Amino acid sequence: MIRRYGEPVIAGQRYKRRPGVYAALLRGGQVLLTHQAQPNPEYQLPGGGIDPGEHPVTALHREVMEETGWHIAIGPRLGTFRRFVFMPEYDMWAEKVCILHVARPVMRIGPPTEAGHTAAWMAADEALDAVATEGERAMLARALSRYR
Repeated sequence: MIRRYGEPVIAGQRYKRRPGVYAALLRGGQVLLTHQAQPNPEYQLPGGGIDPGEHPVTALHREVMEETGWHIAIGPRLGTFRRFVFMPEYDMWAEKVCILHVARPVMRIGPPTEAGHTAAWMAADEALDAVATEGERAMLARALSRYR
């Protein structure tokens, strides 16, 4: 059973399953987050949806590059959680199945390539407070307790 975080399931609402992969990016006591400006300004662990036919590792490299501008070295899987949300950018209700890895930023290539994203380095405790969703906070806390 995959743990659920966030809002409860709405009875009668149909949700489309949307698998995604995310990274807790740790380096030298700091965490690299992405700040997404739309639809609601918030700090997030970099990552996102896995495209049909795409391998999760390929998706994670792509998403982190798009949202932070960094190449990464992917480490162990931290866990998986799910959340049920409305995604206004896709106009759909989704069951997001979120796979989390710990990873290390290894080389900055440039600014994020995805519009509305900004890379942000934060001290570990500050990052824990800043991350917007309960599931991401839980996974980041797990990463920091194991790999700090």
